[in-house]
This record gives sequence, C-alpha cells and structure tokens, in this order.
Amino acid sequence: MLTKNNFWPKRVPTDIPVVQTPLWDNLAISARRYPDKAALVFFGTTITYAQLKESAERLAAYLFSLGVRKGDRVVLNMQNCPQLVIAHWAILRANAVVVPVNPMNRAEELKHYIIDPDAKVAITSADLAAELALASDSLAPELRLSHLVVTQFTDAFDATIQGDDAPPEAWKDWLLTQHQLPKMQEGAVHAWTTALSCSKPAPVLSVKHTDLALLPYTSGTTGLPKGCMHTQASIMHNVISSNLWLGGSAAGTTLAVVPMFHITGMVSVMHASIYSGATLVLMPRWDRELAGRLISRYKVTHWTNIPTMVIDLLGSPNFDKFDLTSLINIGGGGAAMPQAVAQRLFDLYGLRYVEGYGLTETAAPSHTNPPDAPKQQCLGIPVIGTDSRVIDPETLAEMPQGEQGEIIMHGPQIFSGYWKREDATRAAFIDIDGKSFFRSGDLGRIDEDGYFFITDRLKRMINASGFKVWPAEVEALMFRHPAVQEACIISTQDTYRGESVKAVVVLRASHKQTTEQEIIDWCRDNMAVYKMPRTVQFVDALPKSGSGKVMWRTLQDAEKR
Repeated sequence: MLTKNNFWPKRVPTDIPVVQTPLWDNLAISARRYPDKAALVFFGTTITYAQLKESAERLAAYLFSLGVRKGDRVVLNMQNCPQLVIAHWAILRANAVVVPVNPMNRAEELKHYIIDPDAKVAITSADLAAELALASDSLAPELRLSHLVVTQFTDAFDATIQGDDAPPEAWKDWLLTQHQLPKMQEGAVHAWTTALSCSKPAPVLSVKHTDLALLPYTSGTTGLPKGCMHTQASIMHNVISSNLWLGGSAAGTTLAVVPMFHITGMVSVMHASIYSGATLVLMPRWDRELAGRLISRYKVTHWTNIPTMVIDLLGSPNFDKFDLTSLINIGGGGAAMPQAVAQRLFDLYGLRYVEGYGLTETAAPSHTNPPDAPKQQCLGIPVIGTDSRVIDPETLAEMPQGEQGEIIMHGPQIFSGYWKREDATRAAFIDIDGKSFFRSGDLGRIDEDGYFFITDRLKRMINASGFKVWPAEVEALMFRHPAVQEACIISTQDTYRGESVKAVVVLRASHKQTTEQEIIDWCRDNMAVYKMPRTVQFVDALPKSGSGKVMWRTLQDAEKR
C-alpha cells in the first residue's frame, strides 16, 4: 500500500533504499563537508562540525578506556545541551548503544534504566548526578554502575554571557552552579573535562547497519518501561525521510527545544539536522522569551515543537518584537494544534503547521502531514516506505474508509522488538499479507483523501502536553507510599496541558490523616514531574470487577461527566 495519494509531495519518493552506513558516518561526513560551520549554538557559544566530531571521538576513546565495548548499553541522562549531543555521538562512535533517559526521572525510577539494559556506564549533568548515584548505590553490588561521567553546564558556554543569548534569570542558579560531583559506593565518578582531554585513539568503528544503536524506553499498560530496540538502519530511515519530507539542508537552522532524550527530538531534530549539516540552536528547557529571541537572532528555519509552545510564544507581551519571518517549516505532534492558533500562524507568516504522529517504537514519525497540504488535528499520511492500515482490533479485518479501527504500521523504521521481552514483542506484532505490522494501540480512521485521524485509544494512557503518562507505572510507584493502600490513575481535563494526572486513592487505616498535599509532595520527590498527580481524590474503596480488577474506566467516565 505504498502508493501516493493526491497530496503526496511531488519532490518526495514513496520509498528509499536501505542505507548500510552507520549513523556515525552522518556526523563524520558533515564534519568533512562543513568543518567550520556551526553545528551547535548554546547561549552564544558555537561548536563547529569539526569540533563536535573531535569531541565525540575523544569521549568515545575515554569510554573505551572505561571498558565500553561493542553492543554495551550506556545511559545518557541530560537536558538539551552540547554535552548531550557530544555524548550521544560518542556512544555511537564507541560501537555502543545509547540508552536515553528522561532527566526528570528520580532515583526510584532511574534504577530500572540501570538494571534492565545491564548498564555499567552513565553520562549525565551535575544537577542530575546525585540522583543517578543514589539509584546505583541502592542496587545490589553486581547491578550497580561502574562509571559515571559528569558535566557541568558551564563546560559548554560562557557563564558571563549577556544580551539576547543569555539564559533567563530564573535558570541562572541551575545553569551556573558548579555542582559537587557525587560519590558512588563502588563505582568511579569522572569529570567531563577529564574525559574530553583523552588523547588515546577511538576504537575501530565496527558496527553494521543491522546492529543495535538506540534503546529508548517506553511505558505501557502494565509494568515497568520497556526498551525499544532500534538498529542503525531503522533510525537512519527516518533521519533521511525527515530531511526529504521537510527539505532539510546545510542552509537550515533548527531550534532544538523539544527534548532530545525523546525519540522525536533525537531523530527528527538532532539526527536529521546533523545528517544535513544544519545548525542546531539548543534550548535546555522551554522559555517563550528566549525562544523568540533565538529564532529572531539566528534566523531559525525549522522548528519542531508541541502546540503549547506555539500558543505560549504567541501570547508573549513581547511577541511584536520577535522576527519569525525566517521560519519555513513549523510543526510537531504529541497533541493537536487548535485550529485558531494554526490559522493565526498562517495569517501572520503564511506558515502551515504540520502535525505528525509516531511512537518510540516507530523511531518518531510513522505518519505526517504533507507540508503543502496539511490538515489540522490530523496525523497526516504514512511517511516514506510505510504501509499503514486501520483494522478491527478483534477480527484483524481491514476497516472500510471512514470507519474506526486500530492503526497498524509496517516500515523500515519500526523497532526490532522489546528488550528482554519476547512476550510483549509477540503481542505487539501481527502478520497481514506476508508483512509484520506493529499494533499502535491507537484507534483511528482514514478519510477520503487518505489522511489518518486518531479517534480514541485502546491503550490506557494520559497525554499531558505531549508527554505520555502510563497509569500503571504511576500506580506502581505510588504503592510504595506507606499511606497508600490502593491507587488508580485517571486523566482529568486541563485547559493548558490538555490532560493532567489525577490519583484516586484508598488510604491505609493507619494513615487516614494523610492529606492530598502530602501525597502530591511525595510523588514530586519520587517520580518525574510530568507523571505526578496534580490532584488526589480519597475514596473508601475502588470499584472492582467480579475478578477483582480495578474498574478504572468507571472512574474515568465519572471524571469526564
């Protein structure tokens, strides 16, 4: 079903050959082509492509000296900054596998990202290092990290920077503080500056396109997060597809504000930009005033975001002072763009907001809107090389046009399976017409033009400002609170975030005096802030089925009413 519809961009092929070079070659080639061109810009400091390549090679050599070998998994836990980019490519250059971790995770959550991938080395920033050290120290000795490489943010920019490039005042304590390096009970802690001064040669690049490159984690309806196995080739496919679809080139400048630990920021922003030789202007967090200044100053051409960022920027009291005329492509996913906001972008700048859709399992986009003919609040059409259909989730029969069913997809960017989870892998795929299709768990329909729309979810999931929150994971964490006898996580409507997290809790008889704020504060200390419940409702009992299962949908329906 790899057929063009009437809105397929004429300049874009429907399929591309499998690329057999490793991901590292993309940086190496861009560094040869554009050695003096800015690869990264961070608070006024520029790193050229030649410098980026050299730094990644030095760190790769250091990782090799620490015992990292081909196929080893290395944890990378960092906000957007040059060190994240250098470390990501260094891990690939060391023939190892990147395990990207959300920097909002706390020690209790981080333990899983050490144990499950059998990681012995981690790279992080100093503001997060203590949590990683705590997570490691709390494990059995044989499971702990052996090495932790730690960078200060000021390793990458001039702390005295002033003017449009300067960080917001509220960030300065966080960015400028020289955090003391933590100690681990058995492992060694290494300063970033020491690692980058390594003069040994990097190991021979020996990975093939079929080798594992990335192990990003995704949660689901049950249990702990699962690692999604992505090869060099599966990532490469979407890197090239993104550039073909959006017209990426060395003339481009990308605002990198969506998190690059996340599959979209990692593949569609970082990897795609470095493949094409574009410049990445990095923001570690969202701030509308800084974003407006950076787009204006650096003539940003490509900006992938979530709609709440655009809404926030348009609402800035300084909006009239910003120059957004350089933008030629703006879009994103994770949440629907309101029609009125999309219309304002078009009226002001002639920009069509391009929405897309993808999962960690699909290396970001499996669907996206044609740039010249996007539809609003729409997933778009299947991307290059992708066969996507809508089926009856029970009978697996393909649904007629316009009728609801489960969205499935087959393509070169689909992951190889879940790490150490053969049962979950088998459940995630079905065979149709001799092809293996990934089951998205999202319900949708196809309109008369071949565009896909989401209508509901099979999976129990909350979408908070584009961050996916899996109730089972939050519930598992909450059961560790001494006052919580039972907990059920549901979504509640939020005018800004779209959805927020709500906990329905049964307290233990011995802790009946526990307050809502105490539960919320504990959650803030023990889980990533986007997962934590914003509201807590205490009840005497949770509704249960005859088999004893919590009837979460009953609570969810009551909340909607």
